[in-house]
Amino acid sequence: MSQIHSNSSPFSPLQVLPLAVSSKPAPPLLIRNGRIIDPANQRDEIADLFIQSGVIIGDPPAKLPTETQTLDASGLIVAPGLIDIHVHLREPGAPHKETIESGTFAAAAGGFTSVLAMPNTSPPCDSPAAVMWLLQRILQKSSVRVFIAGAITKSLAGEELAPIGSMLKAGIVAITDDGHCVQNHEVMRRALEYASMFQLPVLDHCQDYNLSADGVMHEGQWSLRLGLQGWPRIAEEVIVARNILLAELCSTPIHIQHVSSAGSVRLLREASARKLKITAEVCPHHLWFTDEKLQNFDSTFKVNPPLRERHDIEALLEAIVEGTITIFASDHAPHANYEKEVEIDHAPFGMTGLETELAAFATLLIHRERAIDWPRLIACYTVNPARLLKLNLGTLTAGAPADLTLISPNLRWTFDRNQSFSLSKNTPFHGCEFVGRAVQTIVAGRTIWKLL
Repeated sequence: MSQIHSNSSPFSPLQVLPLAVSSKPAPPLLIRNGRIIDPANQRDEIADLFIQSGVIIGDPPAKLPTETQTLDASGLIVAPGLIDIHVHLREPGAPHKETIESGTFAAAAGGFTSVLAMPNTSPPCDSPAAVMWLLQRILQKSSVRVFIAGAITKSLAGEELAPIGSMLKAGIVAITDDGHCVQNHEVMRRALEYASMFQLPVLDHCQDYNLSADGVMHEGQWSLRLGLQGWPRIAEEVIVARNILLAELCSTPIHIQHVSSAGSVRLLREASARKLKITAEVCPHHLWFTDEKLQNFDSTFKVNPPLRERHDIEALLEAIVEGTITIFASDHAPHANYEKEVEIDHAPFGMTGLETELAAFATLLIHRERAIDWPRLIACYTVNPARLLKLNLGTLTAGAPADLTLISPNLRWTFDRNQSFSLSKNTPFHGCEFVGRAVQTIVAGRTIWKLL
């Protein structure tokens, strides 16, 4: 989404998309009695919040405008709009899986006001022309703010750098070959050096193709029992180690996508202890499920990187608690039913997740494990990803865009994939019972989605 710069406040108001948000300014809104959690300002209190002209004002004025709407948020958390930095919207090239329209409404239903779209589309987002086409499509069809990640290499082939500077001018906010991994270390080094010229975030999907080969699931006792090709931890860990070394050599930050391995956690912990600029994300399915889920050859649970073992989950939980992993994401990867309902060797990798990820993390980390609290969870979806991508979002500071997520922290509910807004239903969370849910999503002061 393009930005409109302003010198009137420390925030650059972002253009609001026309599908679900009218070009006419939203009416003033007073949110009363909510638990305001704003990790960017270390704020956690019961208070009122006033919004006007799509911007956070803060405390309500003594005399409210006559057209002010009032929302009673008693019992609800009022958080900055949630940000998911790892989403596949499938346009262009695969509208049978997902479209910008369907994917962003699913995001809104999950409580997300902003998403980062991955570049592994068809054709890939590896040129200024591709970025401009996608921006126009976003402006026509999106319900929430969509930011674009450009490819690191042309055609995601890992051989020749894409025109990163030109794509930045066209509107990207990060680069990644997600869905693929740059195998050539020299190419990755040059990408980091080039990105550092623009202070452009670099995100990486860590997978050594020689080690993962044709693996379809985690290499372990279940792959052996099932007779399936294994995808070992070391295939992830080798690239995580490579990236840490390159980040140190180039003095360039790098973000590790969808961490799944206990060994990766150890490497990241050591990098953090040495004050290297490394960040990492985790997805809910890598915390909820183990490779045992594939014992019936259910391709719903085929994902890249694969579901691993219980001790990997324990390591990921420790990394969240200690702050080694600071960002949560979905890796929302929709596929049509007929694509998934084939032999597991031929089924595509990936799961949907936008509508369930907040609830999955809340249920596991807050209610079940009691590992973190709501301010920590919200930080992993707001201020932390906003800082990584250098977005003027993720806060309720006065002057910030009025993007908010209202959360019912103790709401018990069960997810039904048949009621999903995504075009694809390849979710591992069908029938799962959750505690906690986003109940209202507000972009620029206007409600985009609300639980009836």
